[in-house]
Amino acid sequence: METVKMLVGSVAEIDPKGSRLVRVNDMEIALFRLSDGEILAVENKCPHKGGVLSEGMVCGRMVHCPLHDWRIDLRSGAVQEPDTGCVATFPVEVDPEQGLVFLRVSTGVPS
Repeated sequence: METVKMLVGSVAEIDPKGSRLVRVNDMEIALFRLSDGEILAVENKCPHKGGVLSEGMVCGRMVHCPLHDWRIDLRSGAVQEPDTGCVATFPVEVDPEQGLVFLRVSTGVPS
């Protein structure tokens, strides 16, 4: 599979401690802007009951699933104990001069 770098918006389009949703192929990806300005991206689906993570509350580097309050680490995708599971994470690059946000994703096409 080939990995591509896609422009998905600008930093200004994501509120601090907020999120922005993008669709890549058949997957929804949630981009989160942490209070320190870092932007992280994860699959927009809690592994428990499919809760929409982009609607969850961000605390530090964690997002709380809006359905059952599962806590998911936005850097690793790991669900925090006592719950188990993980979500896919995606590399994010920010152009510091223009404030543009890029996401690295697989195209699904073998290279």
